[in-house]
Amino acid sequence: IKDPPFTKLDFLFCRNLLIYLESELQKKLMDLFYYSLNPNGFMILGTAENVNSDELIFSNYDTKLKIYKKIRSPKEIERMTFPGNFTPIKQTKENVAVIKNDNNIQKFADQLILQQFAPASVLINRDGDILYITGRTGKYLEPAAGKANMNIYAMAREGLRNELLRGVRKAKQRSGLIHLKNIRIENNGVIQLVNITIQPTDKPEEFRETIMIVFTDVIALPKHLSKKSNSGKQIFTTLEQEQELEFHQTLEELQNTREEMQTSQEELKSTNEELQSTNEELQSTNEELTTSKEEMQSLNEELHTVNIELQNKVIELTAVNNDIVNLLNSTDIATLFLDRELNIRRFTDQVTTIIKLRLTDIGRPFTEMVSDLNYPEIADHARDVLKTLIYRESDISADKNKWFKVRIMPYRTLDDRIDGLVVTFIDISVAKNLETELKETIKILQEHNLYKP
Repeated sequence: IKDPPFTKLDFLFCRNLLIYLESELQKKLMDLFYYSLNPNGFMILGTAENVNSDELIFSNYDTKLKIYKKIRSPKEIERMTFPGNFTPIKQTKENVAVIKNDNNIQKFADQLILQQFAPASVLINRDGDILYITGRTGKYLEPAAGKANMNIYAMAREGLRNELLRGVRKAKQRSGLIHLKNIRIENNGVIQLVNITIQPTDKPEEFRETIMIVFTDVIALPKHLSKKSNSGKQIFTTLEQEQELEFHQTLEELQNTREEMQTSQEELKSTNEELQSTNEELQSTNEELTTSKEEMQSLNEELHTVNIELQNKVIELTAVNNDIVNLLNSTDIATLFLDRELNIRRFTDQVTTIIKLRLTDIGRPFTEMVSDLNYPEIADHARDVLKTLIYRESDISADKNKWFKVRIMPYRTLDDRIDGLVVTFIDISVAKNLETELKETIKILQEHNLYKP
């Protein structure tokens, strides 16, 4: 029996167990009292108690006061464990069987209650699939024809399926105990009344989603007919009692149906309000999407216009870039463009004859490049120009008896911002050679006194 509060079913179990064990327990008590008394000792019982023993071991000393006297020599008392053990343990010459564990007594009592007194019950999950069966449920459930199906709604007998559906649904909604009374079940042409108790389980956690269904048979209506009782009042016949019971059951079903309809109407009303609210939100969202679509279309048109303008700018820049490249190449002047960190930004084709450059060298420091110039100070001079913003020009010799006029100038943007350097290399080899030849000719003429400065 579980802890308080007790249910009606728990008290029914206790009563049946006490009736079953009462006589055996009284006999045990009498034997214990007999064993406890001295020879010719007296025993006093209550007014509602009597000596209950297979053998005469007490004499009635005073009937009115319930006083009894021990009258015979001590007999062989059977070993017992009091008060837990209600079954005598027979002592033999070979061994003595003694129940030493109280858990065995509890297990025996629980099994006895379940087998003899517990009503038929089933444990199902939230979908109606049967998980466990207690007692005989054949009067209420039967296997369904076809493929094996352990669902209680498929196995319920005629008249029970709809009631189970209704009761389980109410139990889920209320999360409490549901009683269904006087449910009519037809079993092989015989009408049986049954009460059903439906209890959703909350603990333990692993059985939280399960439901216990208990079937309790209702005592059948009396079959005898009697017109009047001893007091002269009219007694209803069995048919009238059945009709009245069916009438009350129908009224109860109608009341339950009405309550369910009211609940359903309230739920539908609430759902309708939610749908209306959702519809309004959807309409508002649709309007916002329509506005967003118009804005996106306008933005798309603007982007299309900007894209066309950018394409025209790209075409113009490409043409200008081609013009600049052709202009630089047509001047036949080697030009090198550097950024503020002296990394190569751009160069003309003529530079490759002086400095060993390739297109893949763009972005690298120009000081790492191999050059034919005899100009180790070029990096220092370039940094001085960046600091002072004053261009520098030098005549620098190169391999193969060549001379170049190297000019380093700041690179100015259209907004007059210094963004690097421009280095030009002008080939002055012819002029230098003529100047050398002229100096040599003057020197020869001076030696022959033919030229005076």
